[in-house]
Amino acid sequence: MRWSRLRKWAISLPAAFLAALVLISINEVGYYRSNDSLQNLSITFQTRTTLDKLMQQMADAETSVRGYLLTGEDRYLDTYHQASTNVDNAVDELRAIYSLFPEDLQISSLLGREVAKRINEMDLSVQLRKGGFDSAWRHLINSPDGKASMERVRSLGAELVTHSNERRAHNEAEIVRSLALSRIGIAVVSVIGLIAFYLYLRQSNRLTDLMLREQKMLQDERDQLEKQVRQRTASLTELATHLQQVREDERAHLARELHDELGALLTAAKLDVARLKSKIDMSMPDVQERIQHLIETLNSGIALKRRIIENLRPSSLSNLGLTPSLEILGKEFSDSSNIAVELDLETIHAPEATQLTIYRLVQESLTNIGKYAKATQVQVHLQNHPTHIAIQVHDNGVGFDPLSINPSSHGLAGMRHRVEALGGRLNIRSTPNRGTLVEAVLPQSGSAASAQTKALPPSLS
Repeated sequence: MRWSRLRKWAISLPAAFLAALVLISINEVGYYRSNDSLQNLSITFQTRTTLDKLMQQMADAETSVRGYLLTGEDRYLDTYHQASTNVDNAVDELRAIYSLFPEDLQISSLLGREVAKRINEMDLSVQLRKGGFDSAWRHLINSPDGKASMERVRSLGAELVTHSNERRAHNEAEIVRSLALSRIGIAVVSVIGLIAFYLYLRQSNRLTDLMLREQKMLQDERDQLEKQVRQRTASLTELATHLQQVREDERAHLARELHDELGALLTAAKLDVARLKSKIDMSMPDVQERIQHLIETLNSGIALKRRIIENLRPSSLSNLGLTPSLEILGKEFSDSSNIAVELDLETIHAPEATQLTIYRLVQESLTNIGKYAKATQVQVHLQNHPTHIAIQVHDNGVGFDPLSINPSSHGLAGMRHRVEALGGRLNIRSTPNRGTLVEAVLPQSGSAASAQTKALPPSLS
């Protein structure tokens, strides 16, 4: 899939860059063409304005000259001189403008000469009027050459205006073409972009569908694996519970066999020794010593048999109940390890399996304390609550780090499995040099384990 995505990127990315480049190129070409056309339009309008200004000033100059010639008033001369100056300025502007248009440069030169000629004629008329040569300036004003000069000025100006209008129309058409080109280009690129976006969306939807299918397949595989794990875990848990129960049954069977068979043999041997003792001469030191050694050996064997039986299956648990059994266990542990055991036990009424689990939990905890804790005091609490039974075994030993427990520590794993098999919870809290607390909570009834588990204390749930 990764190679397929790279191929799609290798195709779509250059296409996107190409489309962007085409759009930018079209936009830039349209911009520069429109900008040139606008500049030309500006020059065209300036030319038209200057031509209109020239023709207006020529008309003002001629009107002022005629007014002066007819009235002789000097105020007309001020208007004439101002118009003459404006005409010169307009001619200079036209000369600068038409330097950019060689095709009209000749016409603009002719116009400048005709304007200068006409201005000279008007200057001459003014000079003649001032000198009192009335017939001369009248003849000059009415001469056909003066009228023809002004007509040539108007004709050349009209021709330049026509050319200016043609350039204006050309520039406007160029702007329209540039805008149309940009419009078409943007539309085409937009259509291409929409098509590319549609293809991208379609490909993205396909990839999304593919990813969803892959995720569904992976989820199905995970669900299947989780189901298998749950089934295997349940099977292993059931097997471990079965093996533990078989182990307890074998211990009970072995304890009964030792109690019945070995007990009977040792008792018979002790009775036989008692009979022999009454029939032999006990005054002999050697015989008395041997008989006494035999009796002590039989008593040691009976005591050993009793300890083995109690370790395999405590008879006190069946005969006396859980509380006395724990008291006996605590006393024996204290006597053998020289560790003070403080018991706080409440009477409980629970199934035999629950009592055996509590007994084994306390027994295993005391065994671990005797081996590893280096403690001087142990506290055992058994509390009977309406919904559950709480067991706590707390010592003041060296403690350990619960996170560093060796996975091969089957003792703790066995304790946890025993408790959880009855629907309970086991929690081990320990801090180096601050002792260890083993606490467990068991439901009151094994048949209601699932319901009782929901009511366990938060610290253990």
